[in-house]
Amino acid sequence: MTTLSDFAHSTKTVVGALLLGLLTACSSQPNAQQPESSGPDPALLGVRQVWSAQVGAVNFPMTLAVNGKTVFVGDDAGNLSARDAASGAALWQTAVGAPISAGVGSGGRLTSVVTRGNDLVTFEVGREIWRMRMPAQVLTPPLVAGARVFVLAGDRSVTAFDGRTGRKLWSDQHPGDALVLRQAGVLSAVNNTLVVGLAGRLVGLDANSGQTLWSATIASPRGTNDVERMVDLVSSLGRSGSVVCARAFQAAVGCVDAAQGRALWRQSAIGATGLQSDGDKVFGVEGDGKVMAWKMSDGQLAWTSDALRYRQLSAPLVLGRSVVVGDETGQLHFLSRADGTVLKRLATDGSALAATPVVVGNTLVAVTRRGGMFGFQPE
Repeated sequence: MTTLSDFAHSTKTVVGALLLGLLTACSSQPNAQQPESSGPDPALLGVRQVWSAQVGAVNFPMTLAVNGKTVFVGDDAGNLSARDAASGAALWQTAVGAPISAGVGSGGRLTSVVTRGNDLVTFEVGREIWRMRMPAQVLTPPLVAGARVFVLAGDRSVTAFDGRTGRKLWSDQHPGDALVLRQAGVLSAVNNTLVVGLAGRLVGLDANSGQTLWSATIASPRGTNDVERMVDLVSSLGRSGSVVCARAFQAAVGCVDAAQGRALWRQSAIGATGLQSDGDKVFGVEGDGKVMAWKMSDGQLAWTSDALRYRQLSAPLVLGRSVVVGDETGQLHFLSRADGTVLKRLATDGSALAATPVVVGNTLVAVTRRGGMFGFQPE
């Protein structure tokens, strides 16, 4: 591996999914407090757009998968493509045959997505090689690693498949609270351990067997009803070596040593998007648009930036000496990793980002809800 039970919906689960759909939708509506003008571009970094491309609209929980110099992207209509990150040129394109609900996961040759009809579909260099009906809804992009495909479903089951044949290798069910957050959760590989977000816990599983190796709490359910008790972990993780840091929805952020399964620290935090780390600090965005940096060693606050308040920000990306976030208008804001000062702004197509931007080689790639793809490079 790279260093990387049948489920029947109860009425409560179906109602819960609907409630959380409403909850997620409400949380994404424009804040009653309007953002101030962002002002002129400080132009303290030399970055320019070098290419653009167009895919279909993207309104599902999408991850931009990266392998080598290639970035993988899907859209609502079920189109999937691999693109050269330096130029935006399509290396291959294919149709999944149905709208996508979760993706994209790729290990290079093998690429997987999940459709709204709950089909897990896997391609080899753009050619479909198998599909498998999942017993529960999937919103977290599949993880493709070590010629295997791992899936975290809405019933909190984790399943491993042989990447080339689709044969089920193992499946493990984890009970939890009735409601499941309708956005991508945590599913990642740390060395030979599969790290999964289950309710408010980070759980380490043996990638070969699904056996639970450890469990560490980021946040505990609180409140008197199912909605108030929602503390699911959200994609993505901040990571440095074996230390991973995660956000519990509207509750907390915290770090865990995945080699030992030991919780290192946690802090209260009110946000709904994932984290990134540069090894020294952990970066995240609060629900009101404050950008936060915590010391990775002990969780103490390093700095807070109010420059982008009420702008419906994306999860952050660490890039060079910057932290990059996108807003609801598709602007990319580059903030200093040292103190949160705004260094640079770049425009896209006027719509919000559909996924956290990624860096491939020396190219920053961003995709918007309208399906605009943009490549930026240093000047």
